[in-house]
Amino acid sequence: QVQLRESGGGLVQAGGSLRLSCVVSGRTWTRYAMGWFRQAPGKEREFVAGIKWNGLFWNTNYADSVKGRFTISTDSAKNTVYLQMNSLKPEDTADYYCAADSTTVLRTTYTEYDYWGQGTQVTVSS
Repeated sequence: QVQLRESGGGLVQAGGSLRLSCVVSGRTWTRYAMGWFRQAPGKEREFVAGIKWNGLFWNTNYADSVKGRFTISTDSAKNTVYLQMNSLKPEDTADYYCAADSTTVLRTTYTEYDYWGQGTQVTVSS
């Protein structure tokens, strides 16, 4: 069982930065693939970034829309997954969710993730 709690959302101007945090409970959480998703009003939930330990290093994956601007990382000592968001755009406005997938590969479809946080809101003003 894994429990997730996001924080760090807020209001920021276009071009600004935010760092989202996801605190993960569960002793073996590093076995899970961890993902960040977002959902804007009236739109489907979409993949943003994912990270998975492969036994040697952390594999990462990003949506094309955020590549070069967002960075996903972990701090195992703090049981936390981060999403550093730079050069934010108004179209990044959404509720952001942290999720955990118990399979061994990085997946990008939200229906395949098993555990979800409550979400944190990000608003980027133009």
